[in-house]
Amino acid sequence: MERFLARFAIGDYRALLSLYLPILIDQAFIIGLSMLNTAMISSSGVAAVSAVNIVDSLNMFLISVFVAVSTGGTVIVAQYKGSGNLPMVPKAAASSISSVTLFAIVIGLAMIALHGPALHLLFGAASPDVIAKAKTYFIGSCASYAGIALTEAVCGALRGIGRSRASLVLSLIMNLSYVLLNVLFINVLHMGVLGMSISINIARYGAALFALYYILKLDTNLHLRIMDIVRVRFEMVKRILYVGLPFAAEQMFFNGGKIVTQIFIVHLGTNAIAVNAIGGSFAGLTQIPSAALSIAAITVVGQAMGRQNVDEARKYTRFFLWVSTGFLLITALIVVPLFHPLVSLFNPPEELKHDIFVIVLINAAMQIPLWSISFVMPSALRAAGDSKFTSIVSLLSMWLFRIVLGYMLGIVFKYGIVGVWLAMNIEWGVRGAIFLARFRGKKWYRHKLI
Repeated sequence: MERFLARFAIGDYRALLSLYLPILIDQAFIIGLSMLNTAMISSSGVAAVSAVNIVDSLNMFLISVFVAVSTGGTVIVAQYKGSGNLPMVPKAAASSISSVTLFAIVIGLAMIALHGPALHLLFGAASPDVIAKAKTYFIGSCASYAGIALTEAVCGALRGIGRSRASLVLSLIMNLSYVLLNVLFINVLHMGVLGMSISINIARYGAALFALYYILKLDTNLHLRIMDIVRVRFEMVKRILYVGLPFAAEQMFFNGGKIVTQIFIVHLGTNAIAVNAIGGSFAGLTQIPSAALSIAAITVVGQAMGRQNVDEARKYTRFFLWVSTGFLLITALIVVPLFHPLVSLFNPPEELKHDIFVIVLINAAMQIPLWSISFVMPSALRAAGDSKFTSIVSLLSMWLFRIVLGYMLGIVFKYGIVGVWLAMNIEWGVRGAIFLARFRGKKWYRHKLI
């Protein structure tokens, strides 16, 4: 390991830290504030937690579409930046912002119109109280899609040129304001799920307005004008979609698989939904540093491929994998011993704590060897343009292992929520092994994007 790290110059470390630290802080706030929001809504009861959890699984499915297109924009911006073709960088950024926002508007309006049938079709087995709260939260979430899409697209473009500090500021504005507004509407005004819906719209559109102001008035790198964003450059959009659409399809089917899994869990009862939600919060907490590395890898590997430097792309990918695995070990050693004080934030009934702890323990152990090759590795492959392969592998592994195996373990063999999580961990290993084999070959870096 020491010999491997010796290949990096001091300047490499400084550049990586400059990119990584703002992304790490961003991820820490996103996950930490998400946990805080879950804890706050728990004061409104188990039904409220369950409603937010099932809607968020559907939100993740829908939001992943325009976030995936935004990732395509990040890759194209990074490769133009790495190649030295600076005049094309703002054109790629502008096309990413306009296309991502348009995707979000269409998806949001369609889902508001179909919210009732969608929730009853997917989660009709939930109790009437949960469904009623879920409808309120889902409509509010869909209305906010355009705001988060515009903000994410701007952040993605800024990360593509290495301006992760600016993207951090925009993300913090959105997420901190969301939490503060939740304190007001949930804890002070006691508006429950409706209050959370109001908060999410104010926070996301406020951040979107600030993102536009920053990118048009304050930014000194991209020099965008409002007409650049409004104008459609079909050739540039085509390049963005070449990377973004396979990833969007992957994310739709991947998160669609999570929705199917959520349907299993709904049939296990309201308590199982709450256990899954709290367990997911713990998982997100332990994955914060590694999730930040998977985002940073897109910029670093994308710029290396823009310079046509495959050896450098390989070097950084291996580095990210080792560091990510180390982070997962450290966070597991911190979070697991602190389980009882942390779980108390969610006020779960006493009878749920054992199942939550079992999930946290299994997940913390399994993700140390498996998470990085399953999530950091595909980010690197995708940054090189190998998006179709990564998408196909992710889709097949999700549906063949996580869903089928999750149903068998959770429902047929009656391991319940623990069986569903075991299947997810096994799927990471299968998918990661395939990505590692791909990385050792040559096909992943032979794509021409720019």
